[in-house]
Amino acid sequence: MATDLTLYLDDEPGELARVGDVLGKAGVNIAGLCALSSGGGQSEVHILVHDATPAFEALQGAGIKIAEEQEVIVLDIEDRPGALAEVVHKLGDAKVNLETAYLATHTRLVLGADNLADAKAALG
Repeated sequence: MATDLTLYLDDEPGELARVGDVLGKAGVNIAGLCALSSGGGQSEVHILVHDATPAFEALQGAGIKIAEEQEVIVLDIEDRPGALAEVVHKLGDAKVNLETAYLATHTRLVLGADNLADAKAALG
């Protein structure tokens, strides 16, 4: 199951590297990542993993708190203009609200929604 882990890190040099080190040493592959600085001293980081248990254990063992764990949809999409619009129009037409969206490795789109079952059906 594809899982998005949300972390809030101190917005300072080396914090993301620390997360990468912790996960790498635990053998956890980061399949996708999105990191944003809020300007308020913290950064919101989303990490896509395929097995949340070892990631959760490694991060927790290093004192890095996971704020949220969410099952997400991971879609292969073409790298071309309009590809994103085609996907998200289907979700909008189905009245599915996106909570998370970012690109992952190998041109894949990661989507978290308020109703994952409806999102899967709409993309079906």
